[in-house]
Amino acid sequence: MSHAADLEALLGLSNVTYKHNLDKAALFQEAIENDRGRVREGGPRDEQKCYGTALGVEGPLVYYTDPGSTGRRVKDTFAAAYPEYEDSVWWKNDFQRYDPEKYEGLLARVVEHLNQKGGHLYVQDVFAGSDPAYAVPFRFVGEYAVHALFVNTMFPKGLEGVPEDRRFTLLNCPSFFCDSERDGCREGSDNALIVDLKRRIALICGPNDYCGSNKKTLFTVLNYMLPDMGYLPMHCSANVGEDGDSAILFGLSGTGKTTLSADPARELIGDDEIGWTDDAISNFEDGCYAKLIDLDKDAEPVIAAALSMPCTVIENVPPLPGKPMGETDPQDLDLTDGSITENTRFAYGLDCNPVVRDGARGPVPSTIVLLTADAFGVLPPVSLLEQDEVMYHFVSGFTAKLAGTEVGVTEPKAAFSACFGAPFMARHPSVYAELLAKKMKACNARAILLNTGWSGGPYGVGKRISIGHTRALLNASLRGDLDSVETEKHPVFGLRMPTSCPGVPPEILNPRNTWQDKDAYDRQASELRDLFHKNFADKGLAELGIAAVM
Repeated sequence: MSHAADLEALLGLSNVTYKHNLDKAALFQEAIENDRGRVREGGPRDEQKCYGTALGVEGPLVYYTDPGSTGRRVKDTFAAAYPEYEDSVWWKNDFQRYDPEKYEGLLARVVEHLNQKGGHLYVQDVFAGSDPAYAVPFRFVGEYAVHALFVNTMFPKGLEGVPEDRRFTLLNCPSFFCDSERDGCREGSDNALIVDLKRRIALICGPNDYCGSNKKTLFTVLNYMLPDMGYLPMHCSANVGEDGDSAILFGLSGTGKTTLSADPARELIGDDEIGWTDDAISNFEDGCYAKLIDLDKDAEPVIAAALSMPCTVIENVPPLPGKPMGETDPQDLDLTDGSITENTRFAYGLDCNPVVRDGARGPVPSTIVLLTADAFGVLPPVSLLEQDEVMYHFVSGFTAKLAGTEVGVTEPKAAFSACFGAPFMARHPSVYAELLAKKMKACNARAILLNTGWSGGPYGVGKRISIGHTRALLNASLRGDLDSVETEKHPVFGLRMPTSCPGVPPEILNPRNTWQDKDAYDRQASELRDLFHKNFADKGLAELGIAAVM
């Protein structure tokens, strides 16, 4: 069946034409010529959204989202709550129930809108996942060429042996504006993102046009589907050493997941979304979607170089004052300018990285790293974890927000996100924790908690642990140097801390040593421990079978 016949049978689209699997250069030009919508608060809905730079098609496409969609609209993210999925989905504030009848009515109205509008839609046939063992054929259907270009950049293509009955179709229609009373979306909202697990459809409608919504929707789908295959989906980065030893690094934003996995001595598998089958780990994606705000080009040379590569996508970086984008070299863009959003983004192909693992796949991991950035300054720089401790810290997903990152935050604030990616985890945390425990045991992987945060005091008093020391601790762990070293037990957290590590001053390995005021350290450590306890109780983690190890 052709894609046109398939889409008519699945969705009812009948009065549209398709621009199917255009290459990146063609999509680049189409986006500049055809993508129209709102790009500024109160502005018209027919403004140009995409621009080339002085490099033309040999450089990046610069795209501006709707001003209300400069990031994921988590309050407008749903799943159709069919009865057969009621118990298996992890319902929460950023993945809420949507009435199935309301959803079906909304989908029909969106299709009717597109049929009446006529014209063309962009279709890209790619895969979510690089391993045929679990990969999902992914068909993007949408109004914006820039979204098709983003999907082409971010997802694998040309896989063989993937069953067609896994296919997921995403319909992206920014020109249809929802009515909350009629359509059942959030009160006062004009948009919705709804995942239909029953029919394998995702619907994005209204000005919900942030590129990352396409990517994270498919991540959520894989997070639901893979456990039924016995495989573990993970929000982590991964790489492989010269000896064929794989490592996975879990972590929330700002903990070093991308930076630490980019190591010239190790081949990169991926920096954000990874799957673990019985005998391999692999990237869900074929690209990277990096934050650009305040990018240090010396510290992040790969991203800096990719800014000038053909048909990559720069999102919401403002033009230079008084200079047309078409006359601007992308290297001259002001990456400190957050006037549109602090969440400026950049999508580029995985092949922009200089050292990438062939096929973005590697063997099962020898080392599991849980990353945290403790801005309270009390967790050890590295801790050696037993399996029960891995489960506890995995489902806790702790890091700390810094003062000044949110209005009203004047001191470090604890953040807990189960499985280091709760918004995208479509099943209950215990599902992923049990799979992780089973797979860890099967491959006898070591595990560490690596703190990339502060030492000598909290943020504003102490200093961030140097990247040199963090890399030394990570590399020692990957080599197995810490497997049999002498340890001491932290009196508050119960964590095992090594007393020595090559290239790291021994006095910093116990964080209490780095504080001048030892009583203040003890109080702060106890306060953080109590926050862990509260999160454990509030989330009902004991009822999920997680041992209270702290």
